[in-house]
Amino acid sequence: MTALKSTLDPASPEYGAAAQTMRHKLADLQTEFDKALAGGGEKYVARHRKRGKMTARERIELLVDEDSAFLELCPLAAYGSDFQVGASVVTGIGVVEGVECVIVANDPTVKGGTSNPWTLRKILRCNDIALQNRLPVVSLVESGGADLPTQKEVFIPGGRMFRDLTRLSAAGIPTVALVFGNSTAGGAYVPGMSDHVVMIENQSKVFLGGPPLVKMATGEDSDDESLGGAQMHARQSGLADYFAADEQDAIRIGRRVVARLNWRKRGTGPVAEVIEPRYDAEELLGIVPADLKVPFNPRDVIARIVDDSDFDEFKAEYGSSLCTGWARIHGYPVGILANAQGVLFSQESQKAAQFIQLANRSDTPLLFLHNTTGYMVGKEYEQGGIIKHGSMMINAVSNSTVPHISVLMGASYGAGHYGMCGRAYDPRFLFAWPSAKSAVMGAAQLAGVISIVSRAATEARGGTVDESADAAMRQMIEAQIEAESVPAFLSGMLYDDGVIDPRDTRTILGLCLSAIDSQVTEGTSNFGVFRM
Repeated sequence: MTALKSTLDPASPEYGAAAQTMRHKLADLQTEFDKALAGGGEKYVARHRKRGKMTARERIELLVDEDSAFLELCPLAAYGSDFQVGASVVTGIGVVEGVECVIVANDPTVKGGTSNPWTLRKILRCNDIALQNRLPVVSLVESGGADLPTQKEVFIPGGRMFRDLTRLSAAGIPTVALVFGNSTAGGAYVPGMSDHVVMIENQSKVFLGGPPLVKMATGEDSDDESLGGAQMHARQSGLADYFAADEQDAIRIGRRVVARLNWRKRGTGPVAEVIEPRYDAEELLGIVPADLKVPFNPRDVIARIVDDSDFDEFKAEYGSSLCTGWARIHGYPVGILANAQGVLFSQESQKAAQFIQLANRSDTPLLFLHNTTGYMVGKEYEQGGIIKHGSMMINAVSNSTVPHISVLMGASYGAGHYGMCGRAYDPRFLFAWPSAKSAVMGAAQLAGVISIVSRAATEARGGTVDESADAAMRQMIEAQIEAESVPAFLSGMLYDDGVIDPRDTRTILGLCLSAIDSQVTEGTSNFGVFRM
């Protein structure tokens, strides 16, 4: 039998304290999620409804198949910035007429749906997901274009948004635009570069320049309808492929467009019957201690997310700070790399590199479960080759071509974040638990390093260290690093695809693996030179 036996004791005080801490973190995050759900606030939502329009989330709900899941992506974008949490756009993966699609919906209740720097980054992230995983894109358009006060941050990189649409189309990945209102200036190129376009009578307005701009540029008098209305585009310019009577009709037509795509997945699908884990997902709340310096057993997490809690561990007696092995999630095969005791040594690095090679030989997606303080430092380890062994692991991760999914459970510090496939290594999806932290190193260690360097510089100049000033500096730096390494801050910067409730991990991984299966999974034997 290869079913994992849980070592977790839900009745222990340690478990209770960890679960309570996790619940507090989830409650704090819910406050931020609620801000995103609220859009532009009661006043602007009410004004939007008075115009007979649905909100962005209501449009999505009507678009996706009844009772199907919608995996929202990057809901905390712009957290910690001057912009509304959510960045005036709702994005995610939803099922439309049985087809998994990336959905991008402008939220016109937030500054008219204009695109600020975080809106742009969020949409570009979705385009990457669509291209990597071969997912059709449905854009629910109602935007006033760029947020003009921040145009210097939007205009130049913003061109990639339109480039991406044409590259998706060139790759044979369908793009569909349902235009619910204004799609002006650069925003006019979203329908202009989409394969299929639906516009709504007396509601859709698509033009490069509105009447005031046309008046200023050419002296011509015009009105919205003759310049860019749905009727004009359906009957004269030919930009509109379908002419809808109202929003509900536009969504009905959009669903029919997707139904007629004749879309098929290229993956193999689930390879086995789906069997629920033997342990309760509720218990995931109390696995990660409040103090990330305290280790936990990642097998207790694996036992609650994989099918039948069944896990074939690879090299169990070698490099024990990294747990590796084979499992299935919702019937899909996966290879799992999970940090056990935090630190990565040479053995763990070599073990990971071999395991990643094997996954590529068998075309098996990889799941990285992070809880690492990084690669081990010290004279013994440097002399033992920790640099070349850590580089071997990073080389394997960098060149692996099977899909990667990362979940940050606890610490994800230093180069360990890279070796475990952090954001810079292009995992197909990356999520964080509320307990996660990510930075160059822990806050106390970073502050201590800066203090040591500062002391050495002062003493080299013949000066005397002011102990009270040094303590104050360390305290200030620790506070700054703590604030910048929490999940909400990193998620706001789009360094992950969302902060998730640990109890939802298995469901979210299943949705991701299903989306990944739209594309062929192919491994490689082509890695960079491994230093032995």
